[in-house]
Amino acid sequence: MENKDLKNKVRDLLKKRKAIMLAHNYQRPEVQDAADLCGDSLELSIKAAQTDAEVIVFCGVHFMAETASIMSPEKTVLLPRMDAGCPMADMITPEALSKRLAEMSPMPVVTYVNSSAAVKAMSTICCTSANVVKVVNSLDADEILMVPDKNLAKYAALHTEKKLHFWNGFCIVHNMLTAGVALLAKEKHPGAVFMVHPECRPDALDVADVVLSTSGMIRYAGESESESFIVGTETGILHPLKKANPSKIFHPVSKDMECKNMKKTTLEDVARSLEKMEGEVRVPEDIRIPAKEAVSKMLALSMKQ
Repeated sequence: MENKDLKNKVRDLLKKRKAIMLAHNYQRPEVQDAADLCGDSLELSIKAAQTDAEVIVFCGVHFMAETASIMSPEKTVLLPRMDAGCPMADMITPEALSKRLAEMSPMPVVTYVNSSAAVKAMSTICCTSANVVKVVNSLDADEILMVPDKNLAKYAALHTEKKLHFWNGFCIVHNMLTAGVALLAKEKHPGAVFMVHPECRPDALDVADVVLSTSGMIRYAGESESESFIVGTETGILHPLKKANPSKIFHPVSKDMECKNMKKTTLEDVARSLEKMEGEVRVPEDIRIPAKEAVSKMLALSMKQ
């Protein structure tokens, strides 16, 4: 079936199921184009919770569907590919976190939203790549444990006087970007603004012009007077960047920065999931409630000036 026909089929099924389709910025272009909303994982879950949709189809990875369930327990959340996971989220378990906390003096736990619901439930507060510095500096503590992304923690450490303890987790895609690769891209595209995601290694951030989340990159590119950009994140974001800014040029810092899990979901998968109501992800209440509290603390902080 052609993409156009598949898209029409998906849109008809969404209407039939009173569903909303969410697609992360790293998804396949045709999946993004068929979705109702595209963006960062948490913002998508927040927006979906504000709709009257009865079903949420999340085109992303497992922790994202869990977050949608945390935010919308009354809705049915479907993940079209149940095998779409996040290696970084898998690098920390509740058991391992409990063990680490038992070995440390008492301190708050700041958990990146790219984590399981069970780990969120053990956290003091959550953070995103866009608000991590604000979250860290809001806490009344001199020492903080940040999980699971060591690179995001090292980025935050540059912008706080607090002592941050790192978990040894990382995004396998962002962590592969080195300063050497970035400098080669800058040499190849002189004058282009190098935008990089804070999940990347510190040496890559050191040679960046701006450090931004995925939604931050889209916003920045639109507001910038520059016409050319080097994009230091997963290659899927090139599609929304080009759609939002058709007159500007975007170069991937490396074509190797592709997340296989983010590319698993196809329109066929979405159609099958909606037809059969397959792939439901539901977070149990004993985990959902404390996880929601950690997310809500972060959202309350973002409402403050």
